[in-house]
Amino acid sequence: RRPAGWRGPMWRGAAAALLCLGAACLLGPGFDPRAWLLSPPPPRGRLLSAAELARYRGAAGDPGLYLAVLGRVFDVERGRRHYGPGGAYSGLAGRDASRAFATGDFTQAGLVEDVSALSPGEMLAIQSWLSFYGDNYEPVGKLVGRFYDENGAPTEALRRAEAAIEEALKFQAESEWRKQQFPPCNSEWNSAKGSRFWCSRQSGGVNRDWTGVPRKLYRPGSRGSYCVCVRTTGPPWGQPESTEHSNRGDLDNPHLEEYDSCHPLAEQCVLKA
Repeated sequence: RRPAGWRGPMWRGAAAALLCLGAACLLGPGFDPRAWLLSPPPPRGRLLSAAELARYRGAAGDPGLYLAVLGRVFDVERGRRHYGPGGAYSGLAGRDASRAFATGDFTQAGLVEDVSALSPGEMLAIQSWLSFYGDNYEPVGKLVGRFYDENGAPTEALRRAEAAIEEALKFQAESEWRKQQFPPCNSEWNSAKGSRFWCSRQSGGVNRDWTGVPRKLYRPGSRGSYCVCVRTTGPPWGQPESTEHSNRGDLDNPHLEEYDSCHPLAEQCVLKA
């Protein structure tokens, strides 16, 4: 393989593989996305400068093979075929390239530690990789610079990154909770027949004991909507059966809107082309 900094098709494949593996770590069996944030801080270990870390790229005569994520340094000798010279991810070795773990950009411009402008989803990708290295490789210490000072104490940049990850995790949890309340509809589109939306007990990948009816759900602050399945009986979501309610499920939720020309209680809705 060519080095990871190469811009050809292999570079794009490596980037895709990197992002896919990050997602697999995040969603794999037993993975706890909060484990890193809730765990105690790592032991002090060694404090390495950027110049010292740059010597650990696995080449002949180098003292070892290290990489860093958010300032935490790991010995990745066990993964030499990936991170060593000529490996798909060799550009990550000997530096903190935190940004590339989220973007898949292995050019010199992308192999940097600055994560300040990344999206919540990208921050979660970095967090999943940090958990992956913590579980599979030996921690060495900390990199003095953006994320840790010369005494090994966290910097303001690290605190901002951790806060961004925590917010992303909260948003992810809220999204999952919302998906349980309003599972996405099944849908199909045909140029002759138009669009069809329908609900089932497995629509949206959410297994449940109710089917629901299609409705347009509007997110606060957004003009767009998408089709969700809505419970038609029982109390509103989150309220116990024992409370007084109208037995209309979530039909009266203010963020929902009926589809024109569709019966309010129909389990499917067809919108003509």
